[in-house]
Amino acid sequence: MNPGLQQGLSRSAGRQRGAVMVLVVIAMAAMLLMAALALDGGHMLVNKTRLQNAVDAAALSGAKTLKQALGGINAATLTQTAARNTLMQNANAVGNNELATAIDGNIAGFAQVELANSVYGPFSFPGPADARFVRVSVPSYPLTGFFWDFAQVFGNDGLADKAVAAIATAGPPPCGIVPIMVCGDPAQHDPENGNFWGYKFGDLVTLTCSTPGSPSAGNCQLLDFPGASGAADIREAFCNGIKQCVGESVDTKPGMSWGPVAQGLNTRLGLYGGPVGEACLPDWYTNYSEPLVAMNGETPTYQGDEVVSNGGDLWASAEDLLDIKDWQKASETCANNPGACTGKRERRILNVVIGDCSAAGSGATTLPVLGVGCFYLFQKVEQGAVKEVFGQFVEDCGSSDQLTIQLYKTYIDNAQTPSNDS
Repeated sequence: MNPGLQQGLSRSAGRQRGAVMVLVVIAMAAMLLMAALALDGGHMLVNKTRLQNAVDAAALSGAKTLKQALGGINAATLTQTAARNTLMQNANAVGNNELATAIDGNIAGFAQVELANSVYGPFSFPGPADARFVRVSVPSYPLTGFFWDFAQVFGNDGLADKAVAAIATAGPPPCGIVPIMVCGDPAQHDPENGNFWGYKFGDLVTLTCSTPGSPSAGNCQLLDFPGASGAADIREAFCNGIKQCVGESVDTKPGMSWGPVAQGLNTRLGLYGGPVGEACLPDWYTNYSEPLVAMNGETPTYQGDEVVSNGGDLWASAEDLLDIKDWQKASETCANNPGACTGKRERRILNVVIGDCSAAGSGATTLPVLGVGCFYLFQKVEQGAVKEVFGQFVEDCGSSDQLTIQLYKTYIDNAQTPSNDS
């Protein structure tokens, strides 16, 4: 063989061996990065869940303490201590050694406890004197990195340190209600299976209040709320709700000023009739199907066809109706695009007292409370002879026991943007 040719082939083989070595190194780096994703990613997910559970428990503990100590001199400090102690107890539980190590005895530097008088904030410590909501946040919980450092060096120079965060807000059941009591069945309360006094999520419910204050009042009655002296007060109460917490019983009253009721509720859809101002803001989403759904006996119908409900989706024949599912999608879009929508979040959600109507009388009556339910205002309320409000049941919004504390969505700014960590 020509010596020059042989030497050229030898050099080519050497270059190929070098190229193969580069490919092997790249392949090994890719495999290590995949290992980092699998191992470190799973580790982060587990610890994120554990941290969120601990923060949820801390917020609930703090809110319960705040409810019990409300008005006391040291209410804020007692609330903060209770929340931190609960978080530490969770950190010291079996399996949470890494969380306890991260806290390292400095719970004050690890977690923030803040108070506010609204679920939307602003939150601070010690917070306002009338604070009712507690927010517990852990902005950064550093985790052990297995292949994380390797991924930072070889995978992405801009990769952040391995850490997770969590935030939770807790407080009492809603105190702002519209002054209607809806009749519920105490024998049909099975929350684990989604049955709340006979109502399930998405059910289209007709609140019929044609003869209030009597056993034939349909399934709702007007509440006798403090300070109500006429139609203007009723209109305002249905426009903005009343700041009244619900106890074990409520007082109903005969008579129904239906015009002011309809005018107040319709502001939530951006419809203003009568002496009502635009200070009562509409919901972010005000669309509803037209013509309106109407009752045919006990059956809701749309253009003569029966309305069918399945998990919140409503339709009649082959036509989909604008329902709570459409509202949820639109509200999520608005929340993810602050400033893009006008009005106010969740104005179409009505906090309504659910009570036992079996003892209803022909006049003013005191009736036992079963709980507070959330109803979605399905369409505008007409002021004709038929006095009814169409709503879709959403959920149990709170027990009649005012020591009940619940978790809420956490909002991170004045635009009411939901936190991704809650």
